[in-house]
Amino acid sequence: MDTSIKDHAALAEQFNANEPRVNWHDETLWWVRQKRDKMAWSIPEWEELREAASRIKHNVLGNLHDYLLEFERNAQQNGATVHWAADAEEHNRIVLGLLQEQNVKRMVKSKSMLTEECHLNHYLADHGIEVIDTDLGERIVQLAKEPPSHIVLPCIHKKKEEIGDLFHEHLGTPAGNADPQFLTAAARAHLRSEFIQSRVAITGVNFAVAETGEMVVCTNEGNADMGAHLADVHIACMGIEKIIPQRRHLGVFLRLLARSATGQPITTYSSHFRTPKPGQQLHIILVDNGRSRQLGREDFRNSLKCIRCGACMNTCPVYRRSGGHSYHNAIAGPIGAILAPNLDMKQYADLPFASTLCGSCSNVCPVKIDIHQQLYKWRQVVTQEGQASGAKAAGMKMMTSVLSRPGLYKFAGKTARWVLRLAPGVANNRFNPWSKQRELPAAPKTSFADWYKENRKQ
Repeated sequence: MDTSIKDHAALAEQFNANEPRVNWHDETLWWVRQKRDKMAWSIPEWEELREAASRIKHNVLGNLHDYLLEFERNAQQNGATVHWAADAEEHNRIVLGLLQEQNVKRMVKSKSMLTEECHLNHYLADHGIEVIDTDLGERIVQLAKEPPSHIVLPCIHKKKEEIGDLFHEHLGTPAGNADPQFLTAAARAHLRSEFIQSRVAITGVNFAVAETGEMVVCTNEGNADMGAHLADVHIACMGIEKIIPQRRHLGVFLRLLARSATGQPITTYSSHFRTPKPGQQLHIILVDNGRSRQLGREDFRNSLKCIRCGACMNTCPVYRRSGGHSYHNAIAGPIGAILAPNLDMKQYADLPFASTLCGSCSNVCPVKIDIHQQLYKWRQVVTQEGQASGAKAAGMKMMTSVLSRPGLYKFAGKTARWVLRLAPGVANNRFNPWSKQRELPAAPKTSFADWYKENRKQ
């Protein structure tokens, strides 16, 4: 996929050029969605858990300043060093400074969507430091020189044969061997030496407890634990919205997270990091990077409740058939489409329109974010701010003019029905993107208003 293109429709068209892959991608993610449903239905209090999580996060967003200071105070008492970063650039500078203090040129990193958001790997590479991603999916896309296409399943767009070819090229596995167990064992052997040699490890953070100053990192592979426990320096990078008030609230979120993400009862590892071991340094970087601005947007602040489960991606018909890379952003899918415009409205103006507004994303969100409503509202903001494409803006103005004048609307409808009956090719042609995969139905003989006026007498 040509990553120089920054338009969802164009990138989606590239992804759809391989129809068998699109079908497989669609079916695989829907299978994950079905696993999520089975786990949700097995818990009678599922909706109560969602409501509780949403309210806890609502409380956090309303008192974020106080909870952040409480977390900082307790983390420092635990022996951690806390850093504050206003944006991605400052975050990257802090990480670079810590690595330069240790004279490190190579280090390991477990999954962290925040570091993807900040483009940390590229930044460090430009300064002569190599980052080894240790999550298996992340390592696969790293070897392929691609960004993750999904926040939980980073290489969901790749088939095992392609992964076998990658491992043959970079890890020296036998050519043509695409057995998943064999490839996993090869990756384990490859990464084990990296863990042992690395003196610095970076992890993400799933939850940060204000009450205790501890962090919780959830993985299925144990790679965050391996990196953090073997390294002399542990750097934990987190967005400021990851705070939860008390440890007892973890019970709510941990029951929701894995069930929503992959259909598991709980992640294999839910690791608590509180006090650095003797001789080890623990650094926590709290990153804003537009989150305060989003917090101040009343219509969009609930997007900060997100716990990065990926459920909205697994259910979204647009994401499933356009692929994660079509969103040209670190976080793809419906949640990415409401977060990205806050970072750069001009660059990501296309993303709120990459949706059918069906509402399935909101229905599965474990913290009850009104995602489809926010997508609709972002469309309005993007258009009002003049960031929509010229054709789309002109179309909206024309529709506004027609829909706000009943007489003109009635005349336009009558004319359109007449034209479509005589010359259906006006709408069904290769210049109309909508008709590439479907055809307009036959035009009705009369409008609904005329039909109703005629038949209400009966």
